[in-house]
Amino acid sequence: MKPHEIEAKSFAIIDQEAGPHNFAPDEWTIVRRMIHTTADFEYMEMTRFSGDAVAAGIKAIRNGFTVITDTNMAKAGIRKGPLAAFGGRCECLMADPQVAAEAKKRGVTKAHVAVEHARFMMKNGIYVVGNAPTALLRLLDMINKRQAEPALVVGLPVGFVNAAESKADLMKTGIPYISNVGRKGGSNVAASVINALALIAGEKIAGERR
Repeated sequence: MKPHEIEAKSFAIIDQEAGPHNFAPDEWTIVRRMIHTTADFEYMEMTRFSGDAVAAGIKAIRNGFTVITDTNMAKAGIRKGPLAAFGGRCECLMADPQVAAEAKKRGVTKAHVAVEHARFMMKNGIYVVGNAPTALLRLLDMINKRQAEPALVVGLPVGFVNAAESKADLMKTGIPYISNVGRKGGSNVAASVINALALIAGEKIAGERR
């Protein structure tokens, strides 16, 4: 089978096995891609959207604002072409020597410092957390203090220490978010959300041109 045929068959299997659900069509496009990435149908129960999340993400992508990730793995998994079609780009500051040096000096994680260094870059864009709860917690602190203004937060950190707690805190804010409850998550899942949003953005543009 050709790659596009494998993907189409995979999505058909997901649709069949998922059965009825309450997601709006664009939300299901995102959740279905999360399931496709992980083979984990629990994302149907775990995933949460703020009411304006999808619209905020599409607007940010269509306006060419930056997508920033907390890991180079997430950055690698995000398809750059669909973002570039709108004039956007994807960035990750985890390998920045200044970030590493400052993190070591302060005794905090690189993910924590990377959020701070991305303060202006993230304005009206999308901050993607697929690994580090410390990144999400620092981001939320900055948002609460009006020091950061992303249009959307994709909060999917994974792990046993503060992963579930940081996501619960995200869901209490007024910022548009796509997240999930519990410990599961990961850079691959976070990347799949951005890929789905970019796909939706492109399809809507194509529909408007018809």
